[in-house]
Order: sequence, then C-alpha cells, then structure tokens
Amino acid sequence: MSTTPAPDTQEAQETREVQEVRAAADALIAAFGEGRLDDYFGSFAPDATFVFHSTPQRLGSTAEYRTLWQQWVAEDDFRVVRCTSTGQLIQHYGSTAVFSHDVETTVATRAGEETVHERETIVFVRAADGSWPAVHEHLSARTAA
Repeated sequence: MSTTPAPDTQEAQETREVQEVRAAADALIAAFGEGRLDDYFGSFAPDATFVFHSTPQRLGSTAEYRTLWQQWVAEDDFRVVRCTSTGQLIQHYGSTAVFSHDVETTVATRAGEETVHERETIVFVRAADGSWPAVHEHLSARTAA
C-alpha cells in the first residue's frame, strides 16, 4: 500500500496551500497598509527576521522590529498611509513558500508624505496549526516604474 498521494490529490493540495499563502500575504499587506499594527505584527512568527535597506542591522525578532516601529512613531509620528502590491509571485516548496512583489508605500511623518518604491520578499512557513506565519522579510529599494 502506497503512502504517496495520487498526483491529482497532491496537485490539489499544492494549489490549496498556494491559495493559503496568498491569503496570508494579502492579510499581511492589508494590515500594513491600513495601519492595523497588531494584525500586521501578528502575521509574523515571534522569531522572524527582517532585513531592510533603510536600517543598518538585521532585526532578529518580531519584537525587535515592533520596538523599532514604535521608535519611528515616537521620533517622527511615522505612519503608513497606503500600500500597493504588484507583480506578486508565490514559489511553493512544501511547508515553505517564498512570496515576492513590488511595493509602493506612502508614509507620513512630521515632514509630510513620501511615496517609496521597494521590492520585497517574504518567506512563509506552514505551522503545526495549518497557518502560514511569515518568518523572514527582506526589503530592497527600487526605482519608480
């Protein structure tokens, strides 16, 4: 008796998991763009890591990133006004998925509003409960299209 799923069943499972990752990515992006910080930070595993072109060091946890965010708010009244995601790609590798996209984000500070153009990669991992928390985010600057 074989324990390997039939190809149709395996393909259906992969399709379902890609849809689950897309839903997780969409929820993360929406929470970010709408300023729902508890939902946004809740999209990441506690031990997620972050590499941003705008910070000198890698952030080693979601708590560290949240602390940095709170510093931005305290120092400059930082907030996200809107976020648009385009060019999305999901690469599914079993219990891991890599989501990449182009991001246009408008932020507000005491100096006013600014729109930044970036590329982002987010790595998701299927958790024991079936959810897909993000475990790594990498953000790079890009020129406007």
